[in-house]
Amino acid sequence: MHIFMPNQDECDQLSILLGNCEPAKTWQMVYLYTVLYITGFGAAGIRPCVSSFGADQFDERSKDYKTHLDRFFNFFYLSVTIGAIVAFTLVVYIQIKHGWGSAFGSLAIAMGISNLLFFIGTPLYRHRLPGGSPLTRVAKVLVAAFRKRNVSFSSSEYIGLYEVPGKRSAIKGSGKIAHTDDFRYLDKAALQLKEDGANPSPWRLCTVTQVEEVKILIKLIPIPACTIMLNVILTEFLTLSVQQAYTLNTHMGRLKLPVTCMPVFPGLSIFLILSLYYSTFVTMSRRITGHPHGASQLQRVGIGLAVSILSVAWAGVFERYRRNYAVEHGYEVSFLTPMPDLSAFWLLIQYCLIGIAEVFCIVGLLEFLYEEAPDAMKSIGSAYAALAGGLGCFVASILNTIIKSTTGNAEKMQQSWLSQNINTGKFDYLYWLLTVLSVINFCVYLYYARKYKYRSEQRIETTMTMMENKQNTPISMEAK
Repeated sequence: MHIFMPNQDECDQLSILLGNCEPAKTWQMVYLYTVLYITGFGAAGIRPCVSSFGADQFDERSKDYKTHLDRFFNFFYLSVTIGAIVAFTLVVYIQIKHGWGSAFGSLAIAMGISNLLFFIGTPLYRHRLPGGSPLTRVAKVLVAAFRKRNVSFSSSEYIGLYEVPGKRSAIKGSGKIAHTDDFRYLDKAALQLKEDGANPSPWRLCTVTQVEEVKILIKLIPIPACTIMLNVILTEFLTLSVQQAYTLNTHMGRLKLPVTCMPVFPGLSIFLILSLYYSTFVTMSRRITGHPHGASQLQRVGIGLAVSILSVAWAGVFERYRRNYAVEHGYEVSFLTPMPDLSAFWLLIQYCLIGIAEVFCIVGLLEFLYEEAPDAMKSIGSAYAALAGGLGCFVASILNTIIKSTTGNAEKMQQSWLSQNINTGKFDYLYWLLTVLSVINFCVYLYYARKYKYRSEQRIETTMTMMENKQNTPISMEAK
């Protein structure tokens, strides 16, 4: 393991900040990024599929299906949180005592055991019929709509909107989806013309169900997009809060917690909240909203976004207090010296608030995307949530780069908000900026959430419209 990394024997936090550590060789950096991208590639295959596959195990025809699905996503996120807690405690302990090689080795062993357990259960799983590549179907709709972009719905060549006969759609494992008037341009992909013939090309003519699948995916985009801001805050907390903790007293009685263990507290708050979710929140909120699950999926996402605003606002308040305290007590230069009279556990407030935000927002989002995604595209819906998380990390990185370049000036000896010396930096300014951006993001979310119609509501409206049309259809004399 030591071959693949620079010598770290004399590389402490001060040496890192002063740039005195042995730099990594080019091939070591190539190796590091290769391994990271391989890990990311593997995670990309697991994250969108594991929640959808787990939810597929429940029978949609069961009267308790909604309740089981709601509980499943809560317990699924609880298991993810337990994994994070183990990573920030046990794995950190192994790394401190035995080094990075032992830490990564223990993770590899754990992953191997989990894969073995997963494959042992293969005979017991329920499987959806594979309906082909969903991305290929999306591409077919876009290409077919583009090819017929100049064709009018009133054209003499127009026969109607194409759909296969029968109750089932042409997509295996998927029922038919009723036509809607949204995104009329895409309907041209299902525009059947006389020239299409009896065996039309699937890249020229698509079914109504295929077109509606794409419409649903487009309508879903604004909801997970609004959760990117929450993931930006999470990313900033995981980095900046650790830097804050280095300047604070991390003792809990006689026990001194490693600073690297501080991010475990959001996980602990999530664990506690999910454990009490049904006995407290659902029971109390059900009396107010009348909703069987306490709140709808979009309401839960909204609650999570609102709580994330409180979390980052408190972070700004505390960081202002911490920095002023450091300056007043002579710690402005010695920023790596913990202040014994200021406890790191003040950070628990923002950690607990962001944990609450995760419970409501992420769990509600996963359930929402699973239920609202088309039957044969459940994993695509779940991938939206993972994509929002990944984009949140990239946005946080880009935001930090912009702030460092715009607020700092090396020639004028002007330090940026994100200075390495946290006591002369302006971390609180970044937190306040995130607060403002989160408020704007929350307003945007409210607009799209109020505008969105659940698929179950649309089905009811479609059924009612069809019944009204039948009632209003005049009866011919022959029928009389």
